[in-house]
Amino acid sequence: MKSEAATVDYREWIGREEIVADAATIGPVRRLLAMLDDSETLLQPGDALPPLWHWLYFLPEAPQSQLGHDGHEERGGFLPPVALPRRMFAGTMMTFHEPLPIGAAIRRVGRVVDVAEKSGRSGALVFVTVEYEIFAGERLCVEERQSIVYRDAGGPVEAPKALRSLPAPPTGAWVREIAPDPVLLFRYCALTFNGHRIHYDRPYVTEEEGYPGLIVQGPLLATLLMDLVRRNAERPVRRFEFRARAPIFDTAPFRVLGVPKGETVELTAERCDGEVAMSAEAVLG
Repeated sequence: MKSEAATVDYREWIGREEIVADAATIGPVRRLLAMLDDSETLLQPGDALPPLWHWLYFLPEAPQSQLGHDGHEERGGFLPPVALPRRMFAGTMMTFHEPLPIGAAIRRVGRVVDVAEKSGRSGALVFVTVEYEIFAGERLCVEERQSIVYRDAGGPVEAPKALRSLPAPPTGAWVREIAPDPVLLFRYCALTFNGHRIHYDRPYVTEEEGYPGLIVQGPLLATLLMDLVRRNAERPVRRFEFRARAPIFDTAPFRVLGVPKGETVELTAERCDGEVAMSAEAVLG
């Protein structure tokens, strides 16, 4: 019998569009500031929404009855129904044209631009590329190109072996150490209405998916990297790009680093074993 992956032509999803309207309300902004432990920043309706914080809006609204065993909504709809069990937000490229005002009516236009089936060391892979345009009224404010990868389950994953100490950061680097406890991961799931059980359900992630601990969300890592720029750079971010390279678990602290280099900031999230889990670059305006 052929598998679902063999009978579905995912290319039929190329060109599919989705339009979602929302309002950039102040409540999620204040809650994200609290989660970031930022009691100094005061944001009010009419202020510019910090870069990446549009992820607080346009949230999934699948009914509880349409969620899969892993907590994700069932495959299909706007994104293709890829049968491979594991899904990862692999990376994104963003351009920030104009600020999104807090309190504004906003609109997101999404489009599937590519679906590619490949094979790698872990088995079959499917890459889905989605482009989004975010509008405030009729003004284009943000362009985003996301890469999502689906893959086979693979075998159990070992916890990273912590180094006695991580290498000293470069001179002038911005550094923050993060202790990714379950409460932090749960609060970010709540902010983004993310039901994926790998981020908050320890028995599920260890016994069924074979990971050593809860997995820190890729968008949370990207938000923490951008938060370094928000707190330290004097100029706004015009472009941002990141790539996820390895998972971070809640079994040990990790650190985020930003190295300013003129018009750009080189950013990394480093695990306790020194491996780079996410690399990014912010271009300042």
